[in-house]
Amino acid sequence: MPERPEPGSPADWLRYARSDLALARMSASAIVLLETLCYHAQQAAEKSIKAVLIRYEIAFPRTNNLRVLLELLPAMCPVPELVAKSVALTDYAVMSRYPGEYEAVTGDEYREAVRMAEAVLAWAERLIQRSS
Repeated sequence: MPERPEPGSPADWLRYARSDLALARMSASAIVLLETLCYHAQQAAEKSIKAVLIRYEIAFPRTNNLRVLLELLPAMCPVPELVAKSVALTDYAVMSRYPGEYEAVTGDEYREAVRMAEAVLAWAERLIQRSS
């Protein structure tokens, strides 16, 4: 069993991001909603960005808003296009967690959410690994 990283460290945040991404990749079923899977995709992206912010010693507010978090990154931290587009995942942080009046998530939207979350996590892992 791998050693647990220091609590609150970038590696620890990435560990949680990987867990959320694994949940996001689950198959939808009569019980598991695409909305729930998209929520976990958003969480994976959010925790990945927060890991990068911690690596750069940048304080961040308690927010699920990926745009707010990305805007805190230093200019020297390049943000690839798909990572920048991941701000669209923010809607899944709240909207899809609870029943309500909104359009159901489609299979294409779900696949795109997972693709974005994968891109954000891979980007964060590269940045953190390079700076270690």
